[in-house]
Amino acid sequence: MSLDQTAATKPHEKLASYLASDMDEVNVLIRKKMASEHAPRIPEVTAHLVEAGGKRLRPMLTLATARLCGYEGVYHQYLAATVEFIHTATLLHDDVVDESGQRRGRPTANLLWDNKSSVLVGDYLFARSFQLMVATGSLRVLDILSNAAATIAEGEVLQLTASQDLATDEDIYLKVVRGKTAALFSAATEVGGVIAGADEDVVSALFTYGDALGVSFQIVDDLLDYGGSGGNIGKNIGDDFRERKLTLPVIKAVAKADAEEREFWERVIEKGDQQDGDLDHAMDLLRKHGALEATRADALAWAEQAKTALESVPDHELTRMLSDLADYVVARLY
Repeated sequence: MSLDQTAATKPHEKLASYLASDMDEVNVLIRKKMASEHAPRIPEVTAHLVEAGGKRLRPMLTLATARLCGYEGVYHQYLAATVEFIHTATLLHDDVVDESGQRRGRPTANLLWDNKSSVLVGDYLFARSFQLMVATGSLRVLDILSNAAATIAEGEVLQLTASQDLATDEDIYLKVVRGKTAALFSAATEVGGVIAGADEDVVSALFTYGDALGVSFQIVDDLLDYGGSGGNIGKNIGDDFRERKLTLPVIKAVAKADAEEREFWERVIEKGDQQDGDLDHAMDLLRKHGALEATRADALAWAEQAKTALESVPDHELTRMLSDLADYVVARLY
């Protein structure tokens, strides 16, 4: 183990250190495919987001799962770049849909350029991602990643109708999360096993790990919006509330609300009539009904499910790092 690996203390940093040579090649691929001879705005917009200091967690999951399954080729690098392009494309589109002004602590692309540029560059990245995945020559890989892209879009559309409807329950919330977030996590881990030719039980376990990790990751993000550090999560506390997003903490509070409390949620979420002090009152209701603690317990349970799935995966240093990563996802809550 290198000195850099020893110095790294966070699981994603250890993964980045272990996979540094692979990630270097992935970054070369990303920059190459970001280029456009005829439309210079494409690399400008893409570079703003791709090089904004993200952890590159999803492509690292593909690299790690391929390596722990014994893969020694190069196509896991193509798949990692594919996953990053799909993720970046969805972020560009999400910021337009959400009318966001900040991403990872920086102005969003749609704010710096415009909505048209963000949408069209996102489309370009989706196209580039398909070019990369086809290069592997694996129809199964193409099936997994193309299904993931469709599922992500489906989850985003479902969120449009569900996020401001108090009838949305935890089952619908989970469908949204499995679509917009977990689908890419599970695809990233599954294709790593597939490209390595791993046994079916291992591929299935890697899918389960990615799915559970993605669900836990999103629940934690939703919870942090009601109690995290803005500097840590790249957005302001209460953004989801102000954007009238019905996330898990609010869903749990609404389920226990009396008539007066329900009228409050209908006003601020469904009708969008928000006034000074409403966020504080919402926080009081979340605490009153134990919604924050219950949401935290759900995030922990999904992280444990992810770790349990790894029991069917080959014992490898990377496997242990992935287990630690599941713990780290929920450690952000403390």
